[in-house]
Amino acid sequence: LIELLIVLVIIGILLAIAVPSYLGFKDRAEKKAAASNVRAAIPAAEAYYADNGNYTGLNLTALRSIDKGVPSSVVAFGNATNYCISDQQNNKYAKVLGPGGAVNDSASAACTSATG
Repeated sequence: LIELLIVLVIIGILLAIAVPSYLGFKDRAEKKAAASNVRAAIPAAEAYYADNGNYTGLNLTALRSIDKGVPSSVVAFGNATNYCISDQQNNKYAKVLGPGGAVNDSASAACTSATG
């Protein structure tokens, strides 16, 4: 009986170490997946600009008509000179304000307009 209790204590200690590590890994993976989806949509946004001369009307449907590989979780807005592309994976966001912006994988919310 004592041996069984010792085994249970050891398993409990191992779980106390492993669970926080797993949760941190999961959060980082979601953040990187959202950033990757945003990066995948940027070339389609630039192609949209090359075709139309502005970003007005830029949305997910327009991006997917150019590149079928753009994930359906992407949110996009555009106006005459700017665009905002964002993605959400569970509670992690990534977005870019373009053209020429860097992907922000620490964003707190999705795009709501072409300016963020």
